[in-house]
Amino acid sequence: MIRLFVILLLLPMGLWSQKTTEAYIQKWKAECIRQMEMHGVPASITMAQGILESGSGSSDLATEANNHFGIKCHKDWTGKKFYKDADKKNECFRVYDNAEASFEDHSLFLKRERYASLFELKLTDYKGWAHGLKQCGYATNPKYPQLLIELIEKHRLHELDQGAEAVSQLDDLKKKLAELY
Repeated sequence: MIRLFVILLLLPMGLWSQKTTEAYIQKWKAECIRQMEMHGVPASITMAQGILESGSGSSDLATEANNHFGIKCHKDWTGKKFYKDADKKNECFRVYDNAEASFEDHSLFLKRERYASLFELKLTDYKGWAHGLKQCGYATNPKYPQLLIELIEKHRLHELDQGAEAVSQLDDLKKKLAELY
C-alpha cells in the first residue's frame, strides 16, 4: 500500500517535469536555432545542454542568474557573479542580464580554442558533439555525453539542427496532423 502511495505521489512530478521540458523547448528553440546559424553550434546540443544544466530553466542558477549552461566565472569574467556550491563549495558562476545573453555567451564560450575540434564536425553530428564536449573538458560528469544524447533523442531535438525553416514546416505538419486526429 505504501509503495502504491509513493508511486501515485511521484507520478505527477514526472509528468510535470515532462511538461516543463516541453515548455522550455518551445520557449527556446528559436534562440537555439539562431545561435546555430550565427555561431555553428548545433541547436540540438545547445537545447540539450540548456535542459540538462538548468533543469529546463527551473534551477536557481537559471532563475536567479539567467545562467542556463552552468558557465563559471573563470578569470576573464568581469560581469556580475553568482556563488553556489557545485563541484566545489562556493563556486562562482556568471550572471546575465537576460537568458538570451546566456545563450549567446554559451555559443561564444564554445568558440574558444579548447573546443575548436568540435567545429570540424557536422552540425547534424550531435553524438560527435556530445562526446567531444566531454573530451574537451566541458563537464565533469562521465555520463555527460549519454545524458545529452538521451535528451536529444527523447525530445527529437536533432530536428532543430535542420534550421528554422525546416522546424517551422515540421511544426505546421504536426498541427495539421493533430487537427486530423
